[in-house]
Amino acid sequence: MTIDHIEVCIDNIESLHLAQQGGATRIELCSSLALGGLTPNAGLMQLAAKHAKVPVYAMIRPRQGDFLFSSQDKEIMLADAHQAKLAGLDGIVIGALNDDSTVDKAFLTDLCRTADGMGLTFHRAIDQCLEPMAALDIIMQHNCERVLTSGLKANAFDGIPMLKQMVEYCGDRLAIMAGAGVNAGNVAQIVQQTGVKEVHLSGKSTRPSLMQNYANSAHMGNADIDDFAIPVTAPEKIAAVRNALAKA
Repeated sequence: MTIDHIEVCIDNIESLHLAQQGGATRIELCSSLALGGLTPNAGLMQLAAKHAKVPVYAMIRPRQGDFLFSSQDKEIMLADAHQAKLAGLDGIVIGALNDDSTVDKAFLTDLCRTADGMGLTFHRAIDQCLEPMAALDIIMQHNCERVLTSGLKANAFDGIPMLKQMVEYCGDRLAIMAGAGVNAGNVAQIVQQTGVKEVHLSGKSTRPSLMQNYANSAHMGNADIDDFAIPVTAPEKIAAVRNALAKA
């Protein structure tokens, strides 16, 4: 079984190299994956563009939470989209909704204008839409390349029926990329039953700190989080997804 892309979301430069090592064919560049992915900083954008061997798309999301953005949120997003373009990245990952869960067409137009030739992915904001097919119509009108979605469910496996419906609805006009909970154990079934040609995962893991000595009674944030376990991509998890697809 072959698909067009295995996209890996990362939030640090170490993971860029690890994701490529595992076989990622595209990178979604973020900060704060634990919050669902926020906009990466300018330095990370620039270094990713310098070292990437595959296309890199920057997440444009200024805060955690829903996708109903204020006017100041939108100013930030347009500036960040411009920064991604200046950094030489291949595309941006975008999404914004109105308070009735419809796609914010006016702001999507502004983001597309700012992208000016960059690739466009519409992210999982669609999974908060009450009318996903109407959302897909708007997204296609704005020349997005793909939609990242779990099929409106908590994970892509549970969303298989909706993912299949989306693939059939969009045909070759828009790629449907399955994401959320995709792994080596379920990826073949998701692809077989939906017809998606792209999948998205983080392959999250941690590595121990390389510090030799340190005081560990203080915490940099939540006391439940180990500051000396560094979140990174596990290349073997990415490779396992590739192998599962190859065997299917």
